[in-house]
Amino acid sequence: MNATSTGALLLCRADPDAVAAPARLLREHVVLAPAGTDWSVLVPEGRPWLDGSEPVERIATGWATALAVGAPWPVIALWWDGERAGHTLAYGFRRPVDYTWLADGTPVGMDEAMLTFAERLGLDPVMDVQDLQTLTRPDPDADARARLLGLVAVLARLGLELPPGVQPGEATTHLRAAAQAHPDARSVEGHGWRDAVRAELSVPDGPLARLPRVLAGLQVAVGLPLLAWALSRRPPSPGWVTAGALLTLQGAAGLAYERFRTGERRPGP
Repeated sequence: MNATSTGALLLCRADPDAVAAPARLLREHVVLAPAGTDWSVLVPEGRPWLDGSEPVERIATGWATALAVGAPWPVIALWWDGERAGHTLAYGFRRPVDYTWLADGTPVGMDEAMLTFAERLGLDPVMDVQDLQTLTRPDPDADARARLLGLVAVLARLGLELPPGVQPGEATTHLRAAAQAHPDARSVEGHGWRDAVRAELSVPDGPLARLPRVLAGLQVAVGLPLLAWALSRRPPSPGWVTAGALLTLQGAAGLAYERFRTGERRPGP
């Protein structure tokens, strides 16, 4: 791993069509490409950490949380900088699971986190867990990048196949160019709430179509305080601002969609 490189990849266990709409709310230029059977990879431009406003770990975690909330699929953020590297698994409203290594590969995470990681993704409780536990043990020959590559190798058993040249630890410019070279890659630019809601409503079986009223109300109840907390920080936290905004948006849009559907079913006078 280049000692001066900083970057992140977002792995979504869903096809690009499902990921494109919520990705707009990241308010970040990203390259979205297929990454195997029912997997997608998002390569962000990285403006929040390039301007030094927040550590890449915190931003990537906030983005993963934002993408996973209200979606029926998990999101894994892989991140790295000159001192550390790690991953975060976000899945619905459950608390994110993360693990970190120092640049030389020294594990500094909780072993239980890898067990939870495997369980939530449906990995083999014997073979896959053994390989994940190997990543939590000292190994002088495995630096932080090797640990992330080992994690990707385990995820390959679930169908993950990163595009050629898209590997954790590389410079962001290289990753974006490699992702864009995929014939089915697309650029997604964050345009804000209105465009994202329009995109969601245009998908008949999208997340909003599956979002019950209770869950939508819960998203609003959680999203508004989270958004207020993130905005109150100095400087504001871009990753968690996005997570709070997306929670609030999806909840509000879900309530509106449910009201619209109820109105359609209601018999006329």
